[in-house]
Amino acid sequence: MSWDKFVEWLGENQQEIIGSGLRIAAVLIGAFLLSRFLRRIVGRVENKVSEHTTPIRTLQRTQTLTKVLSSAGVVIIWVLSIFYVLSELSFNLAPLLAGVGIVGLAVGFGAQNLVRDVVTGFFILLEDQYGVGDIVQINQIATGKVEQLTLRVTGLRDLDGAMHYMANGSIDHVANRSKDWARAVIDVGVGYNEQPERVRSVLMRVAKEAKEDPELGRTLFTEPQVLGVERIGEYEIVWRIIAETKPARQWEVARALRERIKVAFDRERIEIPFPHQVLLAHDGKSSPATRTP
Repeated sequence: MSWDKFVEWLGENQQEIIGSGLRIAAVLIGAFLLSRFLRRIVGRVENKVSEHTTPIRTLQRTQTLTKVLSSAGVVIIWVLSIFYVLSELSFNLAPLLAGVGIVGLAVGFGAQNLVRDVVTGFFILLEDQYGVGDIVQINQIATGKVEQLTLRVTGLRDLDGAMHYMANGSIDHVANRSKDWARAVIDVGVGYNEQPERVRSVLMRVAKEAKEDPELGRTLFTEPQVLGVERIGEYEIVWRIIAETKPARQWEVARALRERIKVAFDRERIEIPFPHQVLLAHDGKSSPATRTP
């Protein structure tokens, strides 16, 4: 096309070109303003949560979710804007959409595990199944403290110090041992010769003193309960005590209660049984065997 013809075409379509240009500019400016507005709203939500939230876990969960949602919103806004601009420029969008669909399908098949990990991680955060700092057991395989939680992986530190990384999409079962509250379960064995009333009295006194203790009492929601005889063993009567504690403090409370029970039993001379062996001996004659404990 010569310059003269281009100028003639430009003059004939001046109004249409100006209108199309204004519409494209309005769409781009609108997309920019919407993106800024969305990010500002996300920033305000994060600030409000940080002002009224003490646990780092809740703050991290909120930040992760808001960033994911804001990023997804920005991508959707600009994709729609680009499609509108291309349609205004008289591009045929059918082949483009078909190509994008084929590429998306190929990427979906190739990265389906990654997509599954991200989706699962998003719902773990959204539903607050667990967070950084929780003590969990995953798939009945690894147990430890959550030190890393992203949309793709969960990092778990076990008691031996080993760090386990598990893809979120492979997680089928989670036992959260520090969600809202916990319970310490203590089983104590006593000898068959001890009177149940006396044992119960000593255990209840230990429970009351534990709740009244300035340090230990802060980790207990209520006074520990003496449930009674849990099991009759071969050489012992097993008593069970339970205590509702703050999250992840059940092991600390259980150790402290066992120590206090040991001291109380020694003071009250209550027998803590141990296995006995019986030896049968005879001198080779017809006399009956004698028992030697």
